[in-house]
Amino acid sequence: MTLFVGGLLGAVLGTGGWMVLTAVLDARRTPLGVRVMPYLRDLPRPDNLPAPASSSNALAGVFGPVLAAAARGVERVLGGAASVRRRLQRAGLEMDVAQFRVEQVIWGVVAFTVVAVPSAMIAASSPERSVPLLIFCVIAFVLGVLLRENRLTAQVAHRERLILQEFPTVAELLALAVAAGESPVAALDRVVRRSNGELSFELGRVLAQVRTGTPITRAFDELASRSGLAVVSRFAEGIAIAVERGTPLSDVLHAQAGDVREAGRRALIESGARREVLMMVPVVFLVLPTVVVFAFWPGLVGLRLVVP
Repeated sequence: MTLFVGGLLGAVLGTGGWMVLTAVLDARRTPLGVRVMPYLRDLPRPDNLPAPASSSNALAGVFGPVLAAAARGVERVLGGAASVRRRLQRAGLEMDVAQFRVEQVIWGVVAFTVVAVPSAMIAASSPERSVPLLIFCVIAFVLGVLLRENRLTAQVAHRERLILQEFPTVAELLALAVAAGESPVAALDRVVRRSNGELSFELGRVLAQVRTGTPITRAFDELASRSGLAVVSRFAEGIAIAVERGTPLSDVLHAQAGDVREAGRRALIESGARREVLMMVPVVFLVLPTVVVFAFWPGLVGLRLVVP
């Protein structure tokens, strides 16, 4: 009987070891798509491409269903999937609405944990405060979820500011390349390879679409539709119309770059005019009281010495 039990345990141990070894070898084997993708120039990574195996896959397998269910609950409560999808495109984030909702849940769980640890200590010493502390933890979870959405809006604004700063230089480079005799696609290729930034990334996506068979006018029309900036929309529409009708492209690009520079100059002047009042705050509340003290304090001290 003892020999039979030992053999059974050995067989179970050997089978388990063989299964673990097979799983490790399968995890280390790189899929064909991952090996080929770095050599496909300018093509975006498809969503269904399997990612290399990592330790986060195990965590996703354990907590993924729970997070996905919570993300669906957040989506039902908040809604606005179209607005979120639009802002994700404008922020340049490679994720869909479901992944963003999961991030919102994670931010909420982190905020809940940060508040729940001291709340548990307080509730242990004062049980009558448990219900208010629990409500406070729930409020922290809600604030964490909303904070992630607010962060997305801030990312969109930051990226659009970067695009506005890069636009005149990129437009001038495109105009110079086109004026030198290059085609619009060759000029795009040259500018994308020579520049680095958010607008260059968007033009790289346009170039990738053109190289995969999309007409250049349609690619620029899609850039205009997904852009949240009127300047970039006019730029894309101008290039599409110039290519379609044969208008001089360099003149259009030079004019748009000048318009953006002038708009940036006007925005800077308007920002300075709006902040004149804020600039007076340190003068009125810091410099002026100091001047008054230095001007009247010696006289006040002299009066105190003279008056008996």
